[in-house]
Amino acid sequence: MAFNEEVGIDLGTANVLVYVKGKGIVLNEPSVVAINEDTNEILAVGEEARKMLGRTPANIVAVRPLKDGVISDYDVTERMLKYFIRRSCGSGRFFKPRIMICVPSGVTEVEKRAVIEAATQAGGKSVLLMEEPVAAAIGADLDITGPDGKMVIDIGGGTSDIAVISLGTIVTSMSVKVAGDSLDEAIIKYMRKEHKLYIGERTAEEMKMTVGTAFPREQSASYECRGRDLVTGLPKSIVVTSEEMLEALDEPLQTICEAVHQVLENTPPELSADISTTGIVITGGGALLHGIDRRIKKRTGIDVIIADDPKSCVAIGTGKALNSLNDLDSHSVNQHRQIL
Repeated sequence: MAFNEEVGIDLGTANVLVYVKGKGIVLNEPSVVAINEDTNEILAVGEEARKMLGRTPANIVAVRPLKDGVISDYDVTERMLKYFIRRSCGSGRFFKPRIMICVPSGVTEVEKRAVIEAATQAGGKSVLLMEEPVAAAIGADLDITGPDGKMVIDIGGGTSDIAVISLGTIVTSMSVKVAGDSLDEAIIKYMRKEHKLYIGERTAEEMKMTVGTAFPREQSASYECRGRDLVTGLPKSIVVTSEEMLEALDEPLQTICEAVHQVLENTPPELSADISTTGIVITGGGALLHGIDRRIKKRTGIDVIIADDPKSCVAIGTGKALNSLNDLDSHSVNQHRQIL
């Protein structure tokens, strides 16, 4: 590959997506790493490691090195990034791609620096950071370079980023640490409280995707949930309905809706008028939760559109942004070069 290869990375709490210029998205893997704690050796990365969550012996641990949209384990994140970059682009002594990585709109300078250093150590010649809502808007094919206001809600694994964008930059935004992982945790808590059943993260995620809902379903759905009975300690299975899932997910969904409301309250009136006409666009894996668009529309009174392929919007947006850096505001994209 060329020395000046350009790569866009959606470094998500739940998944990592890699976009290579000219090829599109070449990798989509869970942000999970399995490590042998005795030797510090990485045994698996991505989907293979995700299968080990909650199923490893004492000396092997499956970890998610990102939490709430930021790096919680620097060393593991660096090794995971290096693995994904090499798998996506190949490797070589002189191969150092230019990398653009998305970060939540509310991250601190320290958190940004951690991402930059991890990507640089993983092999980046230069590293650019971009705010997730801007990348999501670009990936959803919204024209953000004009004066008209566009509103995007990116519901990922660790954070929900809500932003109003105009003239290529964010006018007002909010990032809340309530997203896909919070929905899974809410399901786990509900099952413990209401059914005295202990379930793992993978089961909770499966329930969310199968019968989870943010708005009453026209037709009820059910799911046979298996876990450990907290009373007897034995395996147990029960049938859970979509109505119960609506109740279980209510609190985190209320938090997201409240954040959307606050951003709208802080939006200049002319841009508010634009948004009421064009609607709100939802991206990220959370956009796939049944009824999320109707839930937000009920709260705001504004039409809500789910982007095509919402899980890939941020990664696609980073790739497109690499080709049009001059059109984007410097506040939305920050560049940091490694001193060679």
